[in-house]
Amino acid sequence: MITLALARKLKEAGLVWHTSVHDFFAIPDRDMDNRVFVLSDMMVTMELLRGWPAVVFHGTAEWASDYLLTHEAVWLPTESQLREQLEEELAGRNGRFHQLVRTEDSYSCELVLANNPLRFAAESASEAYGQALLHLLQNHEV
Repeated sequence: MITLALARKLKEAGLVWHTSVHDFFAIPDRDMDNRVFVLSDMMVTMELLRGWPAVVFHGTAEWASDYLLTHEAVWLPTESQLREQLEEELAGRNGRFHQLVRTEDSYSCELVLANNPLRFAAESASEAYGQALLHLLQNHEV
């Protein structure tokens, strides 16, 4: 999963979140920056029942907040969602994804844009994809 800092930059650069079940998001600036939330169609928690771990199904969410507007949240896209968004951006610019390379301690996302090779290195594949996508969103050249 990408960092909240990178997710915020992607949002500011124009990445649009079309919500879907199982999407991850954060609620920044409300003393919950370190919490990750997920969209779900059913509330399920892990609890101890009579000393045994159990999956417990709840009919309603028990969180005190009634709602949150999506513009208040920051989407934390998964690796596959970032790759999909990156490929869409590249297709619109006649660019192409070249490869994701794993080294001993990092990942490198390599792509070609206007016949120029670009490389984005990070500790995780998600972060490398996110940095590449951020570059494309911030630089609108074809």
